[in-house]
Parts: sequence; C-alpha cells; structure tokens
Amino acid sequence: MALSDAPGSFGGASRASRPSRARALPSRQLSLGSVPPPALILMGIISLQVGAGLAKHLFDRLPPSAVVTMRLLTSAIVLGFLTRKALRTVLRDHSRSSLAIAAVFGLALALMNFSIYQSFSRIPLGVAVTIEFLGPLLVSIVASRRPRDALWVVLAGAGVVLLARGGAGALDPVGIAFALLAGACWAGYIVLTAATGRRFPGSTGLALASVVGTVAILPLGVASAGSALLDPRLVLIGLGVGLLSSVIPYSLELEALRRMPARVFGILMSLEPAVAALVGVALLGEILTGRQWIAICCVIVACAGATRSQKEPPEAPEA
Repeated sequence: MALSDAPGSFGGASRASRPSRARALPSRQLSLGSVPPPALILMGIISLQVGAGLAKHLFDRLPPSAVVTMRLLTSAIVLGFLTRKALRTVLRDHSRSSLAIAAVFGLALALMNFSIYQSFSRIPLGVAVTIEFLGPLLVSIVASRRPRDALWVVLAGAGVVLLARGGAGALDPVGIAFALLAGACWAGYIVLTAATGRRFPGSTGLALASVVGTVAILPLGVASAGSALLDPRLVLIGLGVGLLSSVIPYSLELEALRRMPARVFGILMSLEPAVAALVGVALLGEILTGRQWIAICCVIVACAGATRSQKEPPEAPEA
C-alpha cells in the first residue's frame, strides 16, 4: 500500500511500486547492513501488516476514511520534511503537465488507501490483501506478454473465486469490490510511479503525490470523524499506523533492495498475503477456513511464478 498499503512487487514493471516507496528515505539514515536482506523484507512485511491490523482496531472508534487520513498525513509530513528543499524547486521549475501527473499519482494513492481500508472494515485482512494483489500481478503479466503467464492468471483467478464463494461464511461483496478497486488503483499507482519518476528527481515526486493525496482525503476524514480526530490517544495510534505502514517498511525495503535483485525481492514480497492472514488471526481473531487458505496460496504461487518467469531488468543508473 501503501505509501500504499500497501503491499508487493512482481518483477520489472510492477516493481515500480515498491522501489519508489523504498527510496523515500535517504540511505544515510539506515544502519541495517548486518541484517540479511530476506530478514529485512520479512520485517518490512510484518511491520506493514501489523500497521494494517492496528488500523483495523481503530475502526471501532474512527471510520476508515479518518484512519486513512492520519496514515497519509504521517507519510506526507515525513516525505515533505525530507524533500522540503527539492519540493520548492520542483514547484517553481516543473511544467504543468509534470505537476498534473504527480497530482493524478496522488489521487490514485489516496483512492488506493481509502479502498483497501474500506475493504479491511468488511472482510478479513488476509483476504483483502490477497485480492488487492491482483493489481500488480496483472501489470506484471501484461508487461511480460508471455503466453505461459496465462497460467498464473488462471491460478490467481481460481484463488479469488475460492475466496468469493465461501459457502456459509460468504464474504461481504462490498468488501470484495473495494479490494478489487484497491488492486486496480495499485496497478495505476505502478504506472504513475514510473511516469512520475521520469519527471522528478529522487523521491520529490512521491512526496508531492503524498501531499496531494492527503489534501484530497482530508475533508472526507475530518467530516466522517469530527471531533474524534482531536483525541490525543487516537491521534497517537494513527501516527503509529503511519509509521508502521509507511516509514519503517520503506526504510527496510531500501536497504534490502541495495543487496538483492529486484526479482528475488518480488518473490519474497509474494508472502505478503500470507503474513496479512496470520496478522489477522493473531491481532484480530480473523480465523480463516481451509478453503480460504488454499485460495491465498493460489494467489501467492501465481505472484511468485509471474515474478520468477520474468527477466531481470537492467540496473538503472544512480540519480
């Protein structure tokens, strides 16, 4: 997610999502060189999903739109502070078309987070994240254009059908629809990340998009929560959600990406739906059926397979 919640990557094209988030923090702030890269990835995934679980805990006292507002606000403040000098130059020197792309990027970011939190409020965490993963998976397969990748589409589709047709414990169709919308926004986010990265140096485009996304969602969050947003305890938890879901995972991913190929990174990120499901069980008591676990495994295998079948993209020069 997230600044998306967000959550995985699947090789060259779809890796545009996670690396952009990972590059949000400067490397000099990290001292994690002694930790193996796979451990960093796992720590980042756990942090992201614990943040999602903590956000869902808040839904009893705050509506999802208000929690999304606090998460995006935290990310915007951190990124805005780190890139404050570059942002002034960007706003002064860049063309309207470039600024418009960053603005659309920010709107996609806001809608993606809003949709997945609306899904969290209606269906189990692991199920929502699994369905959302269809977005980057689709981008990866479309980018590869290999006929055999149709197998991964069929496998992922079978997983989603298993999730949706849950028998007596059928899922809320509105929750499924929001998860699908979040996945579509994630696909758009990936494409817009690449377009923004070509126009803005470093993480300034992402910072600008985060500010736009926060401004877009802020009226809805304030209107839905009202004076509850002034409760110091709720604000503190909301800030914790932003740190766990954004700042910490970005930092860990940045360090891991320095020391492992992007394709391996993408395969490891395919574990995210399973971790989300386990966090849902541990923190939220969301017990899944055997059928739902099989469905999640289908999507994980599809994501890992789509990533493994792609060629490693050439390394980009340092900015």
